[in-house]
Amino acid sequence: MSGAGKSHDVWVPRAASIAREAGARLREFYAQGVETEYKGDVDLVTVADRTVEKLIRERLGAVFPEHGIYGEEGTRERLDQEYRWYVDPLDGTTNFAHGFPQFCVSMGLEQRPHGTMPEDDGTLVAAVIYDPLRDELFTAERGCGARLNDKPLHVSKNALLAESLVATGFPSRKRHQSPNIHFYQEFTLRSHGVRRAGSAALDLAYVAAGRMDAFWEFNLNPWDTAAGILLVEEAGGRVTDFAGNPYRLESSEILASNGLIHAELLGFFDAMFAGRDLSPIPSPEEWAAARAAAGR
Repeated sequence: MSGAGKSHDVWVPRAASIAREAGARLREFYAQGVETEYKGDVDLVTVADRTVEKLIRERLGAVFPEHGIYGEEGTRERLDQEYRWYVDPLDGTTNFAHGFPQFCVSMGLEQRPHGTMPEDDGTLVAAVIYDPLRDELFTAERGCGARLNDKPLHVSKNALLAESLVATGFPSRKRHQSPNIHFYQEFTLRSHGVRRAGSAALDLAYVAAGRMDAFWEFNLNPWDTAAGILLVEEAGGRVTDFAGNPYRLESSEILASNGLIHAELLGFFDAMFAGRDLSPIPSPEEWAAARAAAGR
């Protein structure tokens, strides 16, 4: 059945019910504490990750037996099917393991019609991100808008980077090899603030909700971004790579924003990658003039 034949009451409510069940299980683990192990440098795996991915895999298999599942903790099932769920059972594992209350369940559905080449993306058609500690359920289905606990979401209206709150993240492994610290410094100086909260899925959901004006990061995985991308787009925002090209699930760069500051952000990325000197930080007088020119 094609995506056009599906409606908002088919994918999202069922996936949301699964996400809520998974989130309840995470709350139990969080309350009691969990044993951790290391996949790499400081890339934590917890009992909760694996237990909750198994739960999601079983529930999705029962509700959508024709759908594929691509999970962070190794699930690879029915990937030749038209529909594929990208599942992160616990986005924000390091936060979770340290008792820091910023993590979520993330589930994004991609439609890959017959004939889609392995190297090509399909179309993201449904998204569910659930924050179990705040009981916040972010949902979207293509063409139906984005919602938070069933209330419509819209990106912010900030038109200047200087007045924007932006977010980023750093890899949990080989952080010394990441160039992002240079971008972090520049955007910290040129924005209202930069937040690094440790959950890319929630950062994207917050852009969709207007809590953040933009988010950027290097080297994320499809299970990190699939749901958040659709949320941002359905809330009226824009998602690209750092050159302004359409974002692909295998891209090594993601830039999501309210759309209004996207061109300004792309200009900074272009200058930094080219090694050009950036314009000086505006003085208070220059900043006031910029506000006035923008009609603020």
